[in-house]
Amino acid sequence: MTSAHPRPILATHSGKFHCDEVFAYAVLRLALGLSGPGVDHTLLRTRKPNLIETADIVWDVGSIFDAALNRFDHHQRGAPVRPDETPFSSAGLVWQVYGERAVTALLPPGDSARFAASVAAELDTSLVRRIDEIDNGVSATGPIKRDTLGLATLIGEFNPTWDDSDANGPAAGDAAFLEATALVTATLRRRVDNLRARHAAEAAVLAAHQTGDDPRLLVLDTGMPWKNAVFSHDLPVLFTVSPASNGNWMIDTMPPEPGSFEQRLPLPASWAGLQAEDLAQETGVADAVFVHVRRFVGSAKSRAGAIELARKALATAEPVNN
Repeated sequence: MTSAHPRPILATHSGKFHCDEVFAYAVLRLALGLSGPGVDHTLLRTRKPNLIETADIVWDVGSIFDAALNRFDHHQRGAPVRPDETPFSSAGLVWQVYGERAVTALLPPGDSARFAASVAAELDTSLVRRIDEIDNGVSATGPIKRDTLGLATLIGEFNPTWDDSDANGPAAGDAAFLEATALVTATLRRRVDNLRARHAAEAAVLAAHQTGDDPRLLVLDTGMPWKNAVFSHDLPVLFTVSPASNGNWMIDTMPPEPGSFEQRLPLPASWAGLQAEDLAQETGVADAVFVHVRRFVGSAKSRAGAIELARKALATAEPVNN
């Protein structure tokens, strides 16, 4: 964005605010590297056309959508919609232009090139689209229901109450708007970091599987989420070995489908419920620690011991027909 002003003017409507314009403002600040109104930009909350025209970026007001001109309203006739005809809110319109830049600003430098596009696309599907639906009261998946713990409700509750001294006057709600923006920014920061971690885990799982000597055995040298990567890439994993927080090494079985409590291949029945010396004697693995009676998890004191248990299980256990 090339500003017409030394300190850019960002404008949205005054009065009661909703999740979409608060979210859009948080995204713009992240994408443009802005710290706060009055510091490196001006936040203008107004409905006066002559003031709106002076702004560098306008959203949720002004009756114009033109991304090239940084105008992002959605209330006028002919406002843009998603491919399935779901109307955009100002959040969705701003996200299409500035979302990936906002995500990039929240990612560590080494991860932005790897994950920014995929994280931004996932957030558009899982979060931004939902804001669009709630703001417009339209959903392709069914009736809109009030969620008392949802982001839109929480943001709405930042508005001053009718008997609050900040509910009236030319700056009514401005301070509350900034408080709500802080919540959205923190939420985005945590959501982006969680998605980054999941994508990083997926990359690590695929790399470990590719370099392993048995495609049925996944060995991870750091604990991380791994089942979703196995499912999404249809890997033939039966057991995963990874370190536990107590210093032991775990053997986890792989369920046949997400959410299942069954196993593609349970640990051997003769190991079920055994611990320490009894398990070591039964398995021939000196540092074996335990196997759960349900045969879905076990452990050894060392990485080598856990891998040995897994290999013995692969050689002796019977597959379960599901």
